[in-house]
Amino acid sequence: MTLPYMSRSGSEQQFAWIGGGVQRIVVDAEASGGRLTAIRQSMHGGAASPVHVHAREDETIFLLAGSGTFWAGDQRWDLTSGDTVFLPRGVPHTYVLTSQDVELLTICNPAGFEEFVRAAGWDLSAPLPEDWVLDVEALARAAEATGQTVLGPPLGSGDVMPPEYLRR
Repeated sequence: MTLPYMSRSGSEQQFAWIGGGVQRIVVDAEASGGRLTAIRQSMHGGAASPVHVHAREDETIFLLAGSGTFWAGDQRWDLTSGDTVFLPRGVPHTYVLTSQDVELLTICNPAGFEEFVRAAGWDLSAPLPEDWVLDVEALARAAEATGQTVLGPPLGSGDVMPPEYLRR
């Protein structure tokens, strides 16, 4: 039986992320009985995800503040504060953040995406090494270990999803 759960702001497990961002695991598999993962992200402009695909989770991203360009399959959207994007499992997707600061809330169903964050990010309960960087190779290794596949580097704001990624 899954029990009610409350996460208090500031007490979440926090991880350093792409471009100096921070991922905060708000709800994980343990708290939700495997039903969902919720992650709050504070990111900076220019941060971008490599093109990737999830084998297990659907991903919904709520853009709480800021702006970014998101791709899913052959779709491309410019999002601003208050917009939401749904990224179904099996569909290649990526993003590039276009405002100075961005706040996101990501919900993945079922749970499990938090294991990718834990594998790729730096747990901020320990001091962050000055030379720590989360690059595409580290993301690809963590993705492979946690049910995702990195297909290629991030896209630029004017790019379209490469056709070879859509034919997988």
